[in-house]
Amino acid sequence: MRFDIITIFPEFFDGPLDYGIVRRARETGLLEVEVHDLREFTRDRHRTVDDRPFGGGEGMVLKPEPLFEAVEALLAESQGPAPGTATPPSTAVVLLSASGKLFRQETARRYAGLERVILLCGRYEGVDERVAEHLATEEVAVGDFVLSGGELPAAMIVDAVTRLLPGALGNEASAVHESFSMENSSPLSVVSRQEAEPVAGAKTRPFTSHESQVTSHGILDCPHYTRPAEFRGWGVPEVLTGGNHEQIRRWRRRMALAKTLRNRPELLDTAALSAEDRRLLEELRREGQP
Repeated sequence: MRFDIITIFPEFFDGPLDYGIVRRARETGLLEVEVHDLREFTRDRHRTVDDRPFGGGEGMVLKPEPLFEAVEALLAESQGPAPGTATPPSTAVVLLSASGKLFRQETARRYAGLERVILLCGRYEGVDERVAEHLATEEVAVGDFVLSGGELPAAMIVDAVTRLLPGALGNEASAVHESFSMENSSPLSVVSRQEAEPVAGAKTRPFTSHESQVTSHGILDCPHYTRPAEFRGWGVPEVLTGGNHEQIRRWRRRMALAKTLRNRPELLDTAALSAEDRRLLEELRREGQP
């Protein structure tokens, strides 16, 4: 099988891919791993990959254009140079995100059955939501601790999946035993944003200074959007460009709750929810979300 890793720090992977089982699997042809510099898919002279979020807030958000360009270029290698080519069933495009579903051993087994996995490494405050909605086939988090980007999680996923490839371990019983023994263990985790701080004594996801204005402890971050305001017909939600700070706050809170309800509903059991949160959750459930 093949992994493609898209990152702004390609040199990071000079080490993790050159040792142990991953190295042996690459040498024997069981596994192919290619690392791609996201900046190579930009079109401006500054090789810009990020911009400020619509609606205000701290930090920077990865732009949609370079990520779409990168994935489509990779898919075109096997499907022809048609922009917007649909992702084939044998390929997963995985956005490594703090707001994704948890990566578990079952996820690793599913990836091991694919021909190709493209990993998008998040950085900064987050990634433009249009990437999650229209490019990635799934959004994955590896758990509930804080890292500054998706590079370490990408390396972890490559390692976890490689162990399940037939012939990678030499002793196939080892992978079977590990798969069952790890099934109920606590997953590792990551938050793909900088300057996040853990919440002392809490089981729930830590938050950044920007998140503290938008979400309380225990729920996922809200979607982020940056320029361009219109990208391939997908616009930024009007509320984020209207300048009404209360409407923006309420929209972000509602969307954060919606994403938590969809991807990590168990977090709501221990989250610090306000009366407004509970009303918003009731609205979301009446509307049939997730």
